[in-house]
Amino acid sequence: MGEKRTSVFENSLIWFGAAVSIAEILTGTYFAPLGFAKGLAAILTGHVIGCLLLFAAGLIGGRARKSAMETVKMSFGQKGGLLFCVLNVLQLVGWTGIMIYDGALAADGLWDLGNWVWCLVIGALITLWILVGVRNLGKVNTVVMAVLFVTTIVLSVLIFGKGGALAAGDDSLSFGAAVELSVAMPLSWLPLISDYTRTAEKPGRAAAASAVVYGVVSCWMYLIGMGAALFTGESDVGLIMARAGLGAAGLVIVVFSTVTTTFLDAYSAGVSTESLSPRIQGKWMAVAAAVLGTVGAIVFPMDNITDFLYLIGSVFAPMIAVQIADFYILHRDKAGCAVDVRGLVLWAVGFAAYRLLMQVDLPLGSTIPDIALTVVLCVVADKLFAKAKA
Repeated sequence: MGEKRTSVFENSLIWFGAAVSIAEILTGTYFAPLGFAKGLAAILTGHVIGCLLLFAAGLIGGRARKSAMETVKMSFGQKGGLLFCVLNVLQLVGWTGIMIYDGALAADGLWDLGNWVWCLVIGALITLWILVGVRNLGKVNTVVMAVLFVTTIVLSVLIFGKGGALAAGDDSLSFGAAVELSVAMPLSWLPLISDYTRTAEKPGRAAAASAVVYGVVSCWMYLIGMGAALFTGESDVGLIMARAGLGAAGLVIVVFSTVTTTFLDAYSAGVSTESLSPRIQGKWMAVAAAVLGTVGAIVFPMDNITDFLYLIGSVFAPMIAVQIADFYILHRDKAGCAVDVRGLVLWAVGFAAYRLLMQVDLPLGSTIPDIALTVVLCVVADKLFAKAKA
């Protein structure tokens, strides 16, 4: 009854922070082989696809007033949904480690203290963010986002303002593969967005604002990365900042962009574990995720994440396809059953189809055809089951 609701503005700030990320900038550097025009087209196309799916997922959670993993149970059953809870926690801990690793490398390029020291600093700040709590971060986020906004503009001017020679593209990355890399980042947030829209005052507007803000700012980050690779020939963002003399401001954008993004990963890892057992306290599991991510960032190299991004797409694209079909078209809710075998089989078919489609150079990547195929199969299966019962 007295649960505090978050405003559209607060949700927008959360997703602004999610998008301002060193990992997104680094992913943008992968687009340089396409050249600027084709790279920009691939970035925009992929984000339109991914953010439409992000909105659809957020709206389900907002309307149902359920966390992301609880909405998954509506399509796969109480026990069936646990598969995605586990997969989601694993990807979130992985993302936590990747984000801390990337942020520490960039920060160390600006102030050489050692990567492991920066991992500990960033990990400690993420833990502090978790302990403060998402509903109490309104004013803190407003200040941090304002600082990040200004410093990101400065970084953009450093890269694009001086012009310079534009590196030529090559054929090492196809347009379809680039689109899929662009889709993959919004897809990685699909199992998280409902953790925030479920508490929104206006779920529809909050989901739309979250998807739009994330999409616009994420495209901006990708462009910074691609621009860095094309205009400066350098993909190390920390090194670019250091050479430009952007010392303190560079550290601000590196450290706090990493914290505000990775906080969401660790926080939602905690929320997802609550779906595994009612006795689990999400906040402390989120702290555990932050600790594990910090240790992983110190111990393991995490330089190339393309395979990780494609794996995320293959898992979560068919998952959201089944959810979209069930919630928006078929109006099925299987949260009351233990396992919905039909939903899991359809997801498995979608997963296999995605991996097969990755072997084909499609103009719009694998996500759109995989989503379309899975939704059609869901509708056909529903009609066949209805006839069998008749």
